[in-house]
Amino acid sequence: MTKESSAVGERAQHLLKILIERYLREGTPVGSTTLATDSALALSSATIRNVLADLEDKGLLRSPHTSAGRIPTAQGLRMFVDSMLTVQALETQAVQKVKQKLNPNKSAQELAESASQALSSVTKLAGVVTLPKREQIYLRQLEFLPLSGNRVLVIIVMNEREVQNRIIYTDRHYSASELEQAGNYLNSLYAGKDLTQIRESLLQAMQDDKQTMNKLMQAAIDVANKAFHESEQSEEDYIIAGETNLLNFADDTGVEGLRSLFEAFTQKQLILHLLDKCLGAQGVQLFIGEESGYDILGDCSVITAPYQENGRIIGVLGVIGPTRLDYERVIPAVDLTAKLLSAALNAADDTETT
Repeated sequence: MTKESSAVGERAQHLLKILIERYLREGTPVGSTTLATDSALALSSATIRNVLADLEDKGLLRSPHTSAGRIPTAQGLRMFVDSMLTVQALETQAVQKVKQKLNPNKSAQELAESASQALSSVTKLAGVVTLPKREQIYLRQLEFLPLSGNRVLVIIVMNEREVQNRIIYTDRHYSASELEQAGNYLNSLYAGKDLTQIRESLLQAMQDDKQTMNKLMQAAIDVANKAFHESEQSEEDYIIAGETNLLNFADDTGVEGLRSLFEAFTQKQLILHLLDKCLGAQGVQLFIGEESGYDILGDCSVITAPYQENGRIIGVLGVIGPTRLDYERVIPAVDLTAKLLSAALNAADDTETT
């Protein structure tokens, strides 16, 4: 029992639960007459109004200006989730939909993308997944292939199975032979080393006297610096899917609230910081309204869960939606997706080691 619920009598808790359940279903303020019918309690509307007034004084309900009915505050929703919510098992069809999207044969980034899409599809909210955070990312192989003009295709193989392909623009044209030699030279120096160490080494090499470098070293440093700079710039922090689902809740958050939220998606850092705070947490985390600590999410709820690889938490996934959402169904959807993503990542690792 939470501190708030212990301060609220059993009858008041029952009425609060009925009110919040109806509000979450319909999205409109709930009046005393409606509660008198829904609650099945032998109470007059006047008595119920007195109970609701007391709950409002405690900060659990509020009265919108446009109606005599009441809706829950973030504090009321928190009490409901912590003390009154009955979490439902996700229906079989939804479970299968998530499983089908999380194919262990996909790369870690592809799995993250699939998880965000699955969450969005199942919950009809915005699904977010931070990309895996590994302690170290090792270079396995680097290859350069010439394209037309001063363009070069860079193929970077990292860790066991991560492959990045990108096109860079160099200051001059390099022949296939020059690029092959540069790739061989860099692989001999850096294969098996951490990408952070490689970047630091390249920065140091750029500061060294170019007069002491032979032609091969200069070419290798030129293309490698551009390749790793592009790699660093293009790294995404998290993947989001289903932002347009939130347009269905414009009446809950308001047009300005939606505009601010979409701006937060664009800026990324705010949401990334919130998700990163959940990295050290076990199980599902829920932020309702102002609990997130960000004004821009004041009308939203964020539900997250960490996912693991080889027993170590490497990322967080979750959903963002209005505070009026189907908590009893969305919470298990987030929890299940995190577990299935972890299982897919571990299954992929097992396949590689056999």
